[in-house]
This record gives sequence, structure tokens and C-alpha cells, in this order.
Amino acid sequence: MVNHQIIGDRNTTLSIEDLAALRDNLHEQRLFRQEQLQQIAAAAAPRTYALLDRQAASQFEVRVKLAASARMVLADVVAALERMDQGRYGACHLCRRPIARERLMIVPQARYCARCQQVREAGR
Repeated sequence: MVNHQIIGDRNTTLSIEDLAALRDNLHEQRLFRQEQLQQIAAAAAPRTYALLDRQAASQFEVRVKLAASARMVLADVVAALERMDQGRYGACHLCRRPIARERLMIVPQARYCARCQQVREAGR
């Protein structure tokens, strides 16, 4: 577990309770995404011919995009849980500084601090 105790900076300190709550949140997110993917897969099962081809194609496209998004979030959540298990959770992948507690409480699977995330998004 990364020690975020920086003297005088309470914004980056994660308590044991914070880490437990974050782990619970990540487990809930993992379950939700797994169930979401199962539901999307079940909805992709062959339908009756009552649907128009155009409507079916549109619904298929939406399901494909939802599934891709769910798989991406699920991978981020699983990676965050692995970082917790390895004691590397809460450190930015780019600058290696601690990720702000407030950011992790909102996005527990965050890999980057807010500044590095902005840099990454600006580069896209």
C-alpha cells in the first residue's frame, strides 16, 4: 500500500478506512460491469423477425459500444484492485506522485493525478 502521508497535506492522505471504502466501491463496480456485460450478451441473442433490419442494426451498434465501454471500465477497475493488492494503489502512473484523495473517492480506478490526466486528454 502506498503511504500517502505527506506532512501538512491532508488532500493526499488515504486512511485505512478510505482504502477499505475504495476497495468496496471497486468490488461493487466490478460486479456491476460483469452483470452489465452478461445482460448485453443476453440481449444480443437472436430476436424474432418483428424488428426491422435498420432498427436491429442500430440496437446492435449501441450494444457493441456499451459492451466496449463496460469492458474498458471493468479492466480499469480490475487493474486498480491489483494495484491495491500490490501496494501500488494511489500513485500516478506518469509523475509517480500521490493521486489526490478527493479524486480517488470520485474515480477510485484513476491511474493518473488530475494534472497528468489533463495532459493525457490534451494530447488526444
